[in-house]
Amino acid sequence: MAANNRRMSGKKGAQIGSGGQRRRGLEGKGPTPPAEMRKGHKKNRIATAKTKQAQRRPVPRGRGGKGTSELVVGRNPVVEALREGVPASTLYVQQFIDNDERVREALQLAAERGGINLMEAPRPELDRMTNGLNHQGLVLQVPPYEYAHPEDLAAAAYDDGEDPLIVALDGVTDPRNLGAVVRSVSAFGGHGVVVPERRAAGMTAGAWKTSAGTAARTPVARATNLTRALEAYKKAGIVVVGLAADGEHRVGDLEALSGPVVIVVGSEGKGLSRLVGETCDYLVRIPMPGGAESLNAGVAAGIVLYEASRQRG
Repeated sequence: MAANNRRMSGKKGAQIGSGGQRRRGLEGKGPTPPAEMRKGHKKNRIATAKTKQAQRRPVPRGRGGKGTSELVVGRNPVVEALREGVPASTLYVQQFIDNDERVREALQLAAERGGINLMEAPRPELDRMTNGLNHQGLVLQVPPYEYAHPEDLAAAAYDDGEDPLIVALDGVTDPRNLGAVVRSVSAFGGHGVVVPERRAAGMTAGAWKTSAGTAARTPVARATNLTRALEAYKKAGIVVVGLAADGEHRVGDLEALSGPVVIVVGSEGKGLSRLVGETCDYLVRIPMPGGAESLNAGVAAGIVLYEASRQRG
């Protein structure tokens, strides 16, 4: 009966079975969660994209496949390749060759680098290997380049706690342009270069030479389909920015370069292909007061990479 009287009483106060609600109400919301857990914070965005990347890459690096082996032919080209650190597996030297300064330097460079096999071969064998090219008694074999996968470039950036900065090349067929882009990516803190598998420049000896050694530390990924690779980047929260002469935005005004971004550079003559251009989130232009119609891929990529680096700094 006493219990019933308490329930019917008009007095204010704690109700039976309140379970300490007033006490919990005074405890507040607790400490501020870390930046990685706060929606909208830059670190939260990086952590989210990193998680997505981890879920999307069940296989390790190297899924981009390998290129084909290559021969560098002739005394000057061989010496230059060895000077520039082009990877090499075997140096073939013709039997009874005239031992001039270039031959001696090639032998010395190969010995100093180590890991390069020295093989003496008769001239007919070198003629056969080079399909009759004027090899001058020196042939350098360059092993196949092991390409990364496009997803690996972004994953490596997130692993280092950084926003990805990647350059993709659309229709660039000159290996020297690829080497120049690799060099610029390395200079401005980028995380790699993506090239299509077909109708595009690959990591040949010429690309290695133009990269001035930076290809040893800047990965190049190969995409079976560039448009699909760009769409995958977008799904992972990475902005895709294409360079176009008639782009809506000036490169210096685009704040998106300060975050995770893929910069797409087309060929000097044709620019971006239609599908790739339609896939881009933004199309930007590089103002050229001097009146030049276009820039080659290496120069254009360097300008945009500098602006991205400036905004991030």
